[in-house]
Amino acid sequence: MTALSQDTKNILGLQLPTDPRWVNLAGMSLQDILTDHAYCEQKAATSCISLIQGFADKTQLVEALAPIVTEEWGHFRLVLHELKKRGLTLGKQRKDAYVNKLLQFVQKGGHANGRFLDQLLMMTLIEARSCERFKRLSEGLDDAYMRTFYRRFMESEAGHYTLFIELAETYIDKEQVRHRWKQWLAYEAEVMQSNEVRGDRIH
Repeated sequence: MTALSQDTKNILGLQLPTDPRWVNLAGMSLQDILTDHAYCEQKAATSCISLIQGFADKTQLVEALAPIVTEEWGHFRLVLHELKKRGLTLGKQRKDAYVNKLLQFVQKGGHANGRFLDQLLMMTLIEARSCERFKRLSEGLDDAYMRTFYRRFMESEAGHYTLFIELAETYIDKEQVRHRWKQWLAYEAEVMQSNEVRGDRIH
């Protein structure tokens, strides 16, 4: 596998890069990848809404995530438009094995702060991996238009990744955040290694 560049690793912190075969497979399954991408953006918006509803007493979180909801839903509409422009339709939502495995790592008991932290770090990780995948698409697709299309999404997801880390450190001790983040990164690398390489999924 091709190693991540140092600057990308610094930004994302991901331990395992995407298998380079994935971009080629995605390029051959454009309708599937756009459909899965659309649902990813939809789920990102609804996840932010859930965080706002669950932690309405945390003013900084509410104010930071409210515009992200709008942005993610705007991304969903952009992908829908791209499908329509190509004469394609939004397919059925598929089971997200990647996210389901991440959910298994979220603390179920213990202190409420630990569960809150894990919710934020899981969102951080999904945004980070999405950013890395969009970077791969922006560099590896044969279609120049689609490379530009995914460059835009890559830049947006990088900003979201940073925001979720900042929110975690706003409410929880930074050392605790960084310690748990390292555990999440190690776990995610195991998930990536065990998951099948499929071109019809963003994750």
